[in-house]
Amino acid sequence: MNTALIFAGGTGQRMNSKAKPKQFLELHGKPIIIYTIEIFERHPEIDNIVVVCLKSWIDEFKTLLAKNYINKVTCIVPGGDTGHESIYNGLKAIRSTAREDDIILIHDGVRPLVSEELISENIQKVKEFRSCITVSKQAETVVEVNDYEKIVDVPDRDIVRIAKAPQSFYYNDIWKAYQMAKEEHILTIDSAQLMNRYGYELHTVNCSPYNIKITSPSDFYVFRAIYEAIENSQIFGI
Repeated sequence: MNTALIFAGGTGQRMNSKAKPKQFLELHGKPIIIYTIEIFERHPEIDNIVVVCLKSWIDEFKTLLAKNYINKVTCIVPGGDTGHESIYNGLKAIRSTAREDDIILIHDGVRPLVSEELISENIQKVKEFRSCITVSKQAETVVEVNDYEKIVDVPDRDIVRIAKAPQSFYYNDIWKAYQMAKEEHILTIDSAQLMNRYGYELHTVNCSPYNIKITSPSDFYVFRAIYEAIENSQIFGI
């Protein structure tokens, strides 16, 4: 079974939106989180979807699922204080039903431009190598600095990648890693960092630079421009 674990438990403080969390901001009357889920809903290889949601927005979210005819969401879980804790909550919620060899695709609820092809590539890569971290190439120079803001290294950008999502694993592997982190009271930025910490071999698949995460107002405007360009290409063939 292939499960999409969509985490959308954050409040989106960088978005400067007082009325709604960032995942519920709307484009053309539809929230970002629904745009994201629809891609997984339509994908023939995705069997079910687990969503980690802000507790106070779960009722509203259920209404949105029904309104948009989303049928693959089988579990809605309250989010934690951090993204790490939210993912743990999602993995824990399906502990009794998930099989060890189920493939789990962990994805940001505010990353709505994921493609169906990318989802397929993630699933295939896990079958081959037990892991798949979606990445994109770095277009600008990256520098490493120390505590005094002094540059200590300038890596070759040809070998540097930006970790994005989905990040995909067999259930047993990712669950064990999050269990170990809980026992050691460790919080990580994302699943890739966690799995690397515990010595798992990680493989990558490249994605489009348009696979953006919406965390700020400028990201939302970029999403709107890209989405409308995609829509126009379907209508006008451009």
